[in-house]
Amino acid sequence: MPSDNLPLVIVGAGPIGLAAAAHARSRGLTSIVLEAGPTAGAAVREWGHVRLFSAWSELVDPAAAELLAAAGWTAPDPQSYPTGRAWAEQYLAPLAEALAATDEVEIRYGHRVVGLAKRGRDRMVDSGREDSPFAVHVQTARGRIRMEAAAVIDASGTWGTPSPLGGDGLPAIGEDTHAYRIRYGIPDLTDPATAARYAGKHVAVAGTGASAQNTLVGLAALAEDHPGTRISWLVRRAATGDAFGGGDNDQLEARGALGDRARSAVESGHVEVVTSFRTADVTDAPAQDGTLVLTSVDGTALDAVDEVIVVTGFRPDLSFLSEVRLDLDPVLSAPTRLAPLIDPNVHSCGTVYPHGAGELAQPEPGLYLVGMKSYGRAPSFLALTGFEQTRSVVAAIAGDHEAAARVELVLPESGVCGGSGSFDEQPADAADGSGGGCCGPAEPQLITLGTSGAPS
Repeated sequence: MPSDNLPLVIVGAGPIGLAAAAHARSRGLTSIVLEAGPTAGAAVREWGHVRLFSAWSELVDPAAAELLAAAGWTAPDPQSYPTGRAWAEQYLAPLAEALAATDEVEIRYGHRVVGLAKRGRDRMVDSGREDSPFAVHVQTARGRIRMEAAAVIDASGTWGTPSPLGGDGLPAIGEDTHAYRIRYGIPDLTDPATAARYAGKHVAVAGTGASAQNTLVGLAALAEDHPGTRISWLVRRAATGDAFGGGDNDQLEARGALGDRARSAVESGHVEVVTSFRTADVTDAPAQDGTLVLTSVDGTALDAVDEVIVVTGFRPDLSFLSEVRLDLDPVLSAPTRLAPLIDPNVHSCGTVYPHGAGELAQPEPGLYLVGMKSYGRAPSFLALTGFEQTRSVVAAIAGDHEAAARVELVLPESGVCGGSGSFDEQPADAADGSGGGCCGPAEPQLITLGTSGAPS
């Protein structure tokens, strides 16, 4: 049980890490939050220009809301949609301040976790392992320090490790040497300097999903004002398929609307769709005119590219977990018991069953991966999911196994249904919802999971 001498260590002061701290405080557990950045929500602030497709009502953890209300916080309009910057400034910053003002929570900024182990034992040693506290190695401005913890919740997210342009899952040949022409993540096209970088240029956008949709919408609008702007959308599959989401059938209204806007952007004539393109090489154009040539694994070439925007998702950094014992899915790098619920090779519907400590626990008692990191390389994570994860996990750490196993949450359907299909083939028409996929009823279902194997 965490105590003043042996606290719960939470890695990351983002939305899910701070939610974990709020739940820990509500149970009287001592916790220390270690954040690599200079402020709460440092990663969120880096994509602060992006508007979320979850409303405020789905972006505030219940335990955090109670603490904030006691501190006099005025909640934003629950039906409005904040940008990442607003989420950080109006919720995460005051939440961090309120948590730090309590006796149970300490938040340390500029503290990057670089290693985790069991005290005095590397991964090979069995003897005494279960009873040994965690040794947390942390890089600070004054050097590396070591601290001990009774339990660890890793909510460090995936923002720092974007997936590469290369179609093999590895950086394309030349991706590093041409990094000055490549951006990872959604550019802020409302910023004049950023807009000038892409205006009138041939821009290749690699990736599908919400980030790609946002990027295509922004670039198509830029092309309206700057007619010389040319956009090539590189899609690794044989067709765009359900890349635009569920539209009006999506129970997250803003997510469905984003997909509709992206579809309109593609149909506007400003975007050329290039399917079955999996980048292998990035080279300078033979004409030496300053442009790039992107070559796919099958030899197809895209010429005269000025800029590349890579929105192929993110992946977890597992490097600092190399000396603890993990049970991770070989495909997703997500906890093994969670993986079947979120694997996009199996589920195309984007709907994930509620889950908690039973699915997230690792072989080292007291170690849990939560938030985006718990999804590994899988997409479609929602803050609501992370809040429920932390509630269940903190209950398990506190020894309340009944509460840990009682996972109750209504998650919105994405409106996309059908099997994931073959990577190289055109998908079957599943517009009627009969594509043999994983989707359940269109109406939201309340699912109560009694997770077995809750840690003792």
